[in-house]
Amino acid sequence: MTSRDVVNVASRRVRPHKVGHSGTLDPLAEGVLVLGVGRASRLTSFVQDYPKQYLASFRFGAESESGDLEQPLRLYPDDPRPTLETLVAAATALTGEVKQVPSAYSAIWIDGKRACDRIRNGEQVDVPSRTVQVHAFKILRYDYPQIDVEITCGSGTYVRSLGVDLAAVVGAHAVMTHLVRTRVGPFRIADAITLDQVKNEELEPLLHPARLGVEHLPQLPVDFDEATRLINGLNVFGVAEYAPIDPLSGERGPTATYNPTDEKVAAAIRSDGRLIAIVRGKTKDYDPSWYPERVFPLQPRVLS
Repeated sequence: MTSRDVVNVASRRVRPHKVGHSGTLDPLAEGVLVLGVGRASRLTSFVQDYPKQYLASFRFGAESESGDLEQPLRLYPDDPRPTLETLVAAATALTGEVKQVPSAYSAIWIDGKRACDRIRNGEQVDVPSRTVQVHAFKILRYDYPQIDVEITCGSGTYVRSLGVDLAAVVGAHAVMTHLVRTRVGPFRIADAITLDQVKNEELEPLLHPARLGVEHLPQLPVDFDEATRLINGLNVFGVAEYAPIDPLSGERGPTATYNPTDEKVAAAIRSDGRLIAIVRGKTKDYDPSWYPERVFPLQPRVLS
């Protein structure tokens, strides 16, 4: 099942409202997929900016063109058997800013079409390298040829490529055998609902406030009159507060303030906790203020 298949199931339940998803899951993967419902479908790009956490399993001594079990395996019985200490050191080296080349079977867009679709149509695909952020790369269990890892990373990271790179660092080959996304920002698998619930249960109790999708943005508090101005496309004044969230612990750091002259995007939140708008700081006629980019006259929700 693809992420689009999941969106189609939800769409049939909420028509005529739109549904969008944040962060594609490969068909062979499972785990957390955040859906924006109705007006919250306009927030999916912000949800994608949250750090993500995965549990992945890899097999040493094998590889495939796709990096996982989708394509036939090539076995390397003469590969070295790395020690746990060597693998821990290799995982540490793959933490921080990492340059990786995603598999040609990935869902990355190349010239308006996904790489995986191009290669399945017989095209030659040259996937460019990209720099990604790996916050943590932990080895949970190692019993050659199997290894289980936990990875916390930024948007755009391909976990199967990290496993292949881990093996390459120690002079070996590896293929991903299982992948579960356990967290997208505040959305955790322990709190997730199942696809059967989406199909069969009343949806209203399953929806989360849309502000959960933008808690990593600076927060601009607005009163009722300011909220009305934003909804009507007018600017407001004020200072946004930003407390960065640690990608590993989820704890917030010290609070800083942002004036609209900083050209920052912020989430305008009414005193009752409702998300009113996504705003951007601009200066017009020497008048720095916040201008609405996306407004939400009705409360948007998300599914996780």
